[in-house]
Amino acid sequence: MLKLVHDAAADAVDDPEAMMVGLDELCRVAAQEMLAVALLAERRAYLDAHADVLDEGGRRVVVGNGYARERSVMTGAGMVDVKAPRVEDQREGERFSSALLPAYMRRSPKVTEVLPLLYLRGLSTGDFGPALEGFFGSKAGLSASTICRLTEAWQAELEEWKSRDLSDVDYVYWWADGVHFNIRLEEDRLCCLVIVGVRPDGTKELVAVADGYRESTDSWADVLRLLRDRGVAAPVLAVGDGALGFWGALRDVFPSTREQRCWVHRTANCLDAMPKRVHPEAKAAIADIYGAETRADALVAVQSFADRFAEFPKATAKITGELDTLLAFFDFPAEHWVHLRSTNPIESTFATVRLRTKVTKGAGSREAGMAMAFKLLDAAQARWRRINGHELVPLVRAGATFIDGKLQERKEAQTGTTDTNKTGSIAA
Repeated sequence: MLKLVHDAAADAVDDPEAMMVGLDELCRVAAQEMLAVALLAERRAYLDAHADVLDEGGRRVVVGNGYARERSVMTGAGMVDVKAPRVEDQREGERFSSALLPAYMRRSPKVTEVLPLLYLRGLSTGDFGPALEGFFGSKAGLSASTICRLTEAWQAELEEWKSRDLSDVDYVYWWADGVHFNIRLEEDRLCCLVIVGVRPDGTKELVAVADGYRESTDSWADVLRLLRDRGVAAPVLAVGDGALGFWGALRDVFPSTREQRCWVHRTANCLDAMPKRVHPEAKAAIADIYGAETRADALVAVQSFADRFAEFPKATAKITGELDTLLAFFDFPAEHWVHLRSTNPIESTFATVRLRTKVTKGAGSREAGMAMAFKLLDAAQARWRRINGHELVPLVRAGATFIDGKLQERKEAQTGTTDTNKTGSIAA
């Protein structure tokens, strides 16, 4: 195997014009070799773990048994040929199964992960082969019928996911947004209603994905009622754009949840009501508001903004008229502010969809589009990082008081003692 790697590298050096091709082939061969070595190491670990299991004659009952028939597997480095090591396990009910290369697997999960992204970017099923052939070196196994089968499987996976039990999970914060993208075979654009939550350990998790209308209270109410009926408790704070029908639904289904408007959306709304010549100055003035260190400083910045741009009352009213929901984040840990001022976790995930070109074809149907959106979010959440100050999230759920981002002392009514925030905890 090492000789193959050496030969591939030598060919590339001898032919500079083929350097890129040689490099790709080198990566593919190296991946093939590493997979073979890893599979052997996995089998060796299994055999060593059961080396002391003997039959009545003193012979080992878990032994290596050659190799399975060679098969091709599509990976991020291209198609690789591999012979999986076999194990003969004579124990009743026991069987060796490779975690690296499960039986019948023909493509890496990472390859499957990229398909919904391409679909949402506008590739039709017939475009997948040519698009991936240049990247993976082969279009084997990526026919239109294969993609259709994957889409059907993802639709079934989405339906199962939407009915999962949520009584044992808790979300302290929510971000909510509606994301539009085109449907190739229908006139209406699909709006994907998305909720992402923060669990008590600070990790972000996809909570809900549904087809609906962004400004419709009824659409959002259906989503929230289903979540409530499946055991979801009211989050402490929800973040979203003010134009969402989400807020009316939230007040009906989870009335105790506080509201925080997204400053990114609100800034865009303000600028839309102003001439372009003042956009840079107005944008900086708005940033002074949500970037203030205290609520008092923010209110001073609000008054300054209103005075400087008084000739644009419609724009200034978008700030001055909703201060309660725009400045709610000041009542939560300062470490969380960067996360609570916008719906960035959803926006960044769908950035590739929003930036697609005018020639984007979109998914073929609403069902396929929803399945692709779900798979895109499901794949993305594995890379979402915990929010800053994650250790403070349980305090928020417990009802701790924060003023200008700082945890406040709580006095015990019965004993008259004071529990400070020096240890990062509050009295029960």
